[in-house]
Amino acid sequence: MKPATRAAAIAAALAPLLAPGAESPTFTVWELTPETALKAAQGALASCRASSYQVSVAVVDRDGLVRVLLRDRYAGPHTIELSTNKAWTAATTRTPTSEVEKLTRPGQPLSGLRNASRITALAGGLPIEAGGSLLGAIGVSGAPGSEADEACAKAGLKAVSDDLEF
Repeated sequence: MKPATRAAAIAAALAPLLAPGAESPTFTVWELTPETALKAAQGALASCRASSYQVSVAVVDRDGLVRVLLRDRYAGPHTIELSTNKAWTAATTRTPTSEVEKLTRPGQPLSGLRNASRITALAGGLPIEAGGSLLGAIGVSGAPGSEADEACAKAGLKAVSDDLEF
């Protein structure tokens, strides 16, 4: 086969792959830096402390793997697992855990999800998103009531919101 014919054959074979709208074989993923994860966790912890709540705060990456975990002096030992699982639930479902709680109540179509390992259907876990991308999630446990946990988690998001605008 002549070089010009070979080049034309290769170009014809690759054309569908290079056509507009063809999917790339790779993609870009945005990740939280450890510093940003720590800043979010510290913002949540500071908010809870201001209300005299002793909590644990977990920040996970987009896959639900822990980036940062902070436990205040008198936060109960159970708060470590709960904050981590709230963050994991928010990241893997891309949904605030307060919504997961509503969607998985008895009689709801997703009620069976509560039986899945690590799903935590209590408020206090929020996805961390920027520019349409999931970056991770934050989870708080230990405040009196999961709504207070969620308020502290929101303070953690607010602490990094200016850093994440892109």
